[in-house]
Amino acid sequence: MTAQPPLAAKVRFLRSPDSYPERPPRVHAVETHMSWVFLTDRFAYKLKKPIRYDVLDFSRMELRHRSCQRELRLNRRLAREVYLEVVPLTVDEGGELELDGSGGVVDWLVKMVRLPAGRMLDRVIAHGIVRPSDVEPVAMKLARFYQGAIPASVDGEGYRGHLWAGVQADLDELVRPVYRVSVDAVRRVAGTQFRYLDEASGVLDTRVREGRVVEGHGDLRPEHICLTEPPAIIDCLEFSRDLRVLDPADELSFLALECDRLGAPEVGLWFFDRYREVTGDDPPSGLLRFYRRLRSLRRAKIAIWHLREAGIDRADGWRARAEWYIRAVDPGGAPAERTA
Repeated sequence: MTAQPPLAAKVRFLRSPDSYPERPPRVHAVETHMSWVFLTDRFAYKLKKPIRYDVLDFSRMELRHRSCQRELRLNRRLAREVYLEVVPLTVDEGGELELDGSGGVVDWLVKMVRLPAGRMLDRVIAHGIVRPSDVEPVAMKLARFYQGAIPASVDGEGYRGHLWAGVQADLDELVRPVYRVSVDAVRRVAGTQFRYLDEASGVLDTRVREGRVVEGHGDLRPEHICLTEPPAIIDCLEFSRDLRVLDPADELSFLALECDRLGAPEVGLWFFDRYREVTGDDPPSGLLRFYRRLRSLRRAKIAIWHLREAGIDRADGWRARAEWYIRAVDPGGAPAERTA
């Protein structure tokens, strides 16, 4: 069995332009919670960290390989031209690392086409230049994806139980005193959610019965949507099928919420218009409000979790973002102001 070099050695090797067959002039390395991404002028290579959390396990090479293959397969649903292949990182007879060499495999990377940062939807919104004609192709692509998606194997009771558990988990986390967010507002929002789950169970059961709950993207944010030709939607939640099984009305509500936060609420409406046109599905307004509150609580929790990171230097910014999500759906609060 080939000895595993430490992660630091792999990162050091992949930072070097000489490590790539195309010999790029430079390599830009980006670290995330779960991976390192190495950007050349034409491609992006993602190396998963050997980590283990409650929702994922990348601790062993074979698990990382399996995750890379799953990432390639799932993301090709909405970005076939972007996700190219899974590439081995190898060690030659002299103990030197090689990318896609003939020696023993010590890790795996997902190779992708590098997308133009200026055409990502969040950047286009930030520059104030987004138009319906820009969004039309990707909105149609997404709507057709939902139209052709196979209904998930879930029943109404199971779906409602999953939603209830999610609201409870978000509530339990956000009311912790250490985070210092608006606890009363959080409780109002969560209470509204629990009442909807009690009083509108028939609406949610109908969504399941009609086959509206499918395996979607799971993380549909503006920064994952590229307005190229053809358009691409990248970075689905490949590590958790549970988080990908959802109602498209939920996923589109999440996208609309994020566009609203960036100051372009009309963009979310454009996506919904194409979805209704293609699928013939017109979700009830009460359901859409429920899904918006659901996503707001979840995003508030994710934002506030950044305060747990060692050396955090944007605590006030993350707390402000969490507060925006809470105020955006608080039935008894003031309207939320835009946040970056």
